[in-house]
Amino acid sequence: MSDITIGLDDKSKMPLYEQIYTYIKNEIQLEHLRCAEKLPSTRALALHLEVSRSTVDLAYEQLRLEGYIEAIPCKGFFVAEIRDLHIFDSVQEKGTKPKTKKEKSYLYDFTPYGVDLKSFPHNTWRKLAKEILIDDRAELFRLGDSKGEYELREAIANYLYQSRGATCRPEQIVIGAGSDYMILLLHILLGNKMRVAFENPTYTKAYNIFKQLNYEMCTVPTNVDGIDIASLYKINADLAYVMPSHQYPLGTIMPLKRRLALLDWAKEREGRYIVEDDYDSEFRYKGKPIPALQGYDKYEKVIYLGTFSKAIAPAIRISYMVLPEPLLKAFETRGKILSSSVSKVDQMILSRFISNRHFERHLNKTRALYKSRHDMLMQCLKPLLSVCEISGEHGGVHLLLTFHNGKTEKELIATAKEVQIRVYGLSEYYVNEMKMTQKKATILLGYANMNEEDIKIACNHLISIWK
Repeated sequence: MSDITIGLDDKSKMPLYEQIYTYIKNEIQLEHLRCAEKLPSTRALALHLEVSRSTVDLAYEQLRLEGYIEAIPCKGFFVAEIRDLHIFDSVQEKGTKPKTKKEKSYLYDFTPYGVDLKSFPHNTWRKLAKEILIDDRAELFRLGDSKGEYELREAIANYLYQSRGATCRPEQIVIGAGSDYMILLLHILLGNKMRVAFENPTYTKAYNIFKQLNYEMCTVPTNVDGIDIASLYKINADLAYVMPSHQYPLGTIMPLKRRLALLDWAKEREGRYIVEDDYDSEFRYKGKPIPALQGYDKYEKVIYLGTFSKAIAPAIRISYMVLPEPLLKAFETRGKILSSSVSKVDQMILSRFISNRHFERHLNKTRALYKSRHDMLMQCLKPLLSVCEISGEHGGVHLLLTFHNGKTEKELIATAKEVQIRVYGLSEYYVNEMKMTQKKATILLGYANMNEEDIKIACNHLISIWK
């Protein structure tokens, strides 16, 4: 080793010991230095490189701690035995990049999960953050209430009453980082000795989280009015996960009669609950917003889930859950073990964003933006109406095309992919045996993160290959 010159650079930002360490590590990974090969002593290498001995000592110590070399008393340093050296990506030749699998690129993506991030109110958010932080309040950086800051919970309670017809006290609201956290909290409050029913098709991420938590899972078919109540009675479930105001992915709305029947189902047994996921109720383009199921609940049976991911931005990571009164005691005894998963600063920003009516103005702006894109998509899809039907178009940020021209879902997705357009099949939202019984090909088209010009161009391509 002492005969090999390591090109040390005194002007580099990388310390000399790290340059030595990196060189020797790479030589070992490239197998230029073999197992059991002896390295020069720290004194000899220091003299050869014209650096201090402590510099070489530090490099050798790092290599030893990471397992690249080993020190044998009275003998010196040797290259350690390391198997499968080919796994190291860092041993690519200088100037080359690791090879990665090339993924199919798309010019247009009709993702149903999209949010228009360009409409995020940067200036308002920045101003509110500055106002909160300029106060220099030490309590902002202390661990807060496990339910979340009272100020934000109060703002959410007022918002829910005014916009969703939901009635609750701030004490019933729990703030958390995403719906994933809320489901985990429910697991703590309810335990997992429950049979959980999901609509089919459904929001598969929530379904899979419950499944991973070892709940006994079952599915219930849906029709034009939502979850089938007769089927729900037959499966003897303890918890029903539903989206009554805008079912995902079908976009159906549960009418009042079906809602009341669902509440009757829940009240028949103590400890039976309904989880109402109201994920995108803010966006509706025909008529008034659909009231929340929770507003009709006189029996304290509805656990209400809401989020700001769709209305503001996914990265905000602030969701909330309204607990019925019977579960508040369970939270006091079991739920408080979890600290709030959202920072106080973010909670205070959002609280003022809502209370100062910035949220209301942002929603009005976003609704108008999405409605314009919705209308453009509906207009552009008219030539396809001879081969398909449109549904779920009155709310949310996606619609569905159900084809009756004999094309399969797989064919529709594949032909769209050939012209660099990504679309999504309904079949991926079915669970268990229902995946095999879907007869008509149905495609989801989301439009939240596509501008009108892109919608127009992409639809022209789809018409040419699907009609």
